Amino acid sequence: MEYITYKNRIAAVVDGEEVGEVTFAPQGRGPQHPERDGVYVINHTYVDDRLRGQGIASELVRRAVETIEQRGGRVEATCSYAQLWLARNRGCEITSPLSCPIR
Repeated sequence: MEYITYKNRIAAVVDGEEVGEVTFAPQGRGPQHPERDGVYVINHTYVDDRLRGQGIASELVRRAVETIEQRGGRVEATCSYAQLWLARNRGCEITSPLSCPIR
């Protein structure tokens, strides 16, 4: 398993094929959201059905959180899997659709 980090996405790759991804974006993109400097929202996690249950999604979210923190950002999540991961691994409370602020 190889993990490739892009600007706002991390992909899980097996034998050259992408089998999973997590995406995150700076908060404040678009007219509905005011700019919130330093806040990144994990908004999507996916793993191919054939590989689910092997910890790939957990590793993707862990890497996304680490990447965001290395950039000096704070983490929030709208993705339900990422919200659960943050609650289990970082002790944050899920209180709204945009929840789990870290740092």
